[in-house]
Amino acid sequence: MSTFQEIIKGETPVLVDFHAEWCKPCKIMQPILKDLKTDLGEKIKILKINVDNNSAISKKFNVNGVPTFIIFFKGKLIWRKSGLVEKEFLKNFVESLI
Repeated sequence: MSTFQEIIKGETPVLVDFHAEWCKPCKIMQPILKDLKTDLGEKIKILKINVDNNSAISKKFNVNGVPTFIIFFKGKLIWRKSGLVEKEFLKNFVESLI
């Protein structure tokens, strides 16, 4: 199993989804992220992190609200947003990286 640091250092953009089971906007984003993965396939990795079960990493990235999305590319944090995000925006952003 790869570590978080190993995963985000790769050549593939990584979208990290900080979420919680009790979060309604997080539930709204789930089919959007599934469609994004279907559309982009191997061009993106989506890593889901439950903030209630992973408080250390949530604190490390100052995640104070859910959902929070962070995109890493080649080990660097290049984009971050909390709240709902449109699939087309995410798709276009990731495609602009590759």
